[in-house]
Amino acid sequence: MITVEVKKEIIKKYERGMRVAEIARFYKKSTSTICTILKKKEEIRGLDAAKGVTRISKQRPRVLEDVEKLLLVWINEKQLAGDTVTENFICEKAKALYTDLVSKLPGTSTEKEEGFKASRGWFDNFKRRSGIRSVAKHGEAASLDAKAAEAFATEFQKLMVSECYLPEQVFNCDETRLFWKKMPKRTYITEEENAMPGHKPMKDHLTLLFCANASGDFKVKPLLVYHSENPRAFKKCKVQKSQLNVMWRSNSKAWVTRMLFIEWINEVFGPAVKKYLLEKNLPLKALLVMDNAPAHPPGFEDDLLEEFEFIKGKFLPPNTTPILQPMDQQVISNFKKLYIKALFQQCFEVTKGTNLTLREFWKNHFHIVNCLKIIDKAWDGVTKRTLCSAWRKLWPDCVLGHDLEGLAHEQEAPVVNEIVSLGKTMGLEVSEDDIQELVEEHGQELTTDELMDLHREQQQKVMEEISSAEEKKATQFICEVFQIVTNLQTFPENDPAFLLGEGKRLGIGEEWK
Repeated sequence: MITVEVKKEIIKKYERGMRVAEIARFYKKSTSTICTILKKKEEIRGLDAAKGVTRISKQRPRVLEDVEKLLLVWINEKQLAGDTVTENFICEKAKALYTDLVSKLPGTSTEKEEGFKASRGWFDNFKRRSGIRSVAKHGEAASLDAKAAEAFATEFQKLMVSECYLPEQVFNCDETRLFWKKMPKRTYITEEENAMPGHKPMKDHLTLLFCANASGDFKVKPLLVYHSENPRAFKKCKVQKSQLNVMWRSNSKAWVTRMLFIEWINEVFGPAVKKYLLEKNLPLKALLVMDNAPAHPPGFEDDLLEEFEFIKGKFLPPNTTPILQPMDQQVISNFKKLYIKALFQQCFEVTKGTNLTLREFWKNHFHIVNCLKIIDKAWDGVTKRTLCSAWRKLWPDCVLGHDLEGLAHEQEAPVVNEIVSLGKTMGLEVSEDDIQELVEEHGQELTTDELMDLHREQQQKVMEEISSAEEKKATQFICEVFQIVTNLQTFPENDPAFLLGEGKRLGIGEEWK
């Protein structure tokens, strides 16, 4: 069976000039099948089906198509983040999406909202249609595995002793999403934006990969991934990306990929760690501890440059990262609080020293270059003590001798209080709870509206890639024809055999006789 998605591709290829015979060969279908699809192109064009659906029956609600499309986007985002996705988790999310989408429809009744059960039969069909593979069974790895975390920590400490690793030689890295323009919910700026249609600047996000060692005295330059390679503000501020305090990269999802991770390892992590260890007169060996996110390939050592073969990797077990991952033990949380504080400070300084109002500055003058400066300031503000204490669950021995009692409270309370004070000075209604909620929002999963936006972006990206591929093919064809014409000039008698051979090579055939 040919899915609706593929049928639409066939129609687009035909309308762009691809012949029926070529399409049939490409999809390994008969020409009659392709012709049948083309005859029904208007009907097919009007369908809006989820991936894998071959036809839409009257019994299948349109909203269910939207649920499955958004569900695929959500699953992909979860897997990119290294989260385990279970069958039960998917079914619960599907029901939540269905309820949310139905509630947006006019004249929605409670019966309609409760009409979709996300049954086992639905899940099996969805899995078959969509082709998803890495899904755990009911209850399998669905909760944090405290026993596995404890066992791994014991094993890890033995490894540190047997391999003679020093805290200076052991590193941890982790990614986090940052909504760099987001303000607390109860501020008038947020309320005004929510009331406005169209693009929401507060939803603009980037991804940061942070890395530091267990001794807390060395931070590696972060990797930053944004959705734009060259933002407008870069040109305005004459930014040289090579001079930034982050490794700047981009892709449509603003997410760390395997390729970007390996690039960061070879271009940033490796050189920086090597220089650090040599300056410290320490043995040239390093261990990078990380979670099992797809961006962190298990065999990444194979992609290391020869001079960085001293770097080894150690992966945390699934579903233990919130317990063991050092960066998750208040490091990233502390960074985000410091980011909010620096953002508020900049808002305060600008509005105090200029004629700009807070609203004007935030809407028209706070751009990604400002954000980069604040990221640098906030990351620099994460202390050695915070970084070292983050290892107390995974490697307690490396924090022995440090006075870490009450560390989290001592560091975070003053920062939050300062943010609240700055906010009130600018006339913003903020409390400690608002700040904590804002920090947590940076790590929350995407809302239904955000999933819809992301789905539209991905669809547009696919169409751009298809167009690009077909343009490339057309250009290649023109070049080949031009080459034939050039070659003909060397054949004064226009050899028929030559003409026929070249014509067949390009698929023109008998027309060349």
